[in-house]
Amino acid sequence: MNNAHTLTSHRDIQKWISTNKGMPAISKVRDRLGMERARLAISFASARAKPTGMPTQDDGMSPVSWSAWLAELDRQHLALRVLNQQDPAFEFVERQGLEERMN
Repeated sequence: MNNAHTLTSHRDIQKWISTNKGMPAISKVRDRLGMERARLAISFASARAKPTGMPTQDDGMSPVSWSAWLAELDRQHLALRVLNQQDPAFEFVERQGLEERMN
């Protein structure tokens, strides 16, 4: 990502997501052993056409509170790498490597 920067502060992460019309979400995924784990997600508002029928499958994301989402972010030791302030392009990155480089 060109001009990417990494957000580690809860306040900065929440501000970036909210500015980009996003909401915290978590999806449940199974690892290769079949154990269920939480995967952080961000649900962005988008201008979609109204559905013409009943949806057959959802996106697997469940909205959660900011406190639950941020607690999971910390539990997984993740940070949010973003392209810029106005573009919703992002990725989750390991926080451990960042802390070592910053010290």
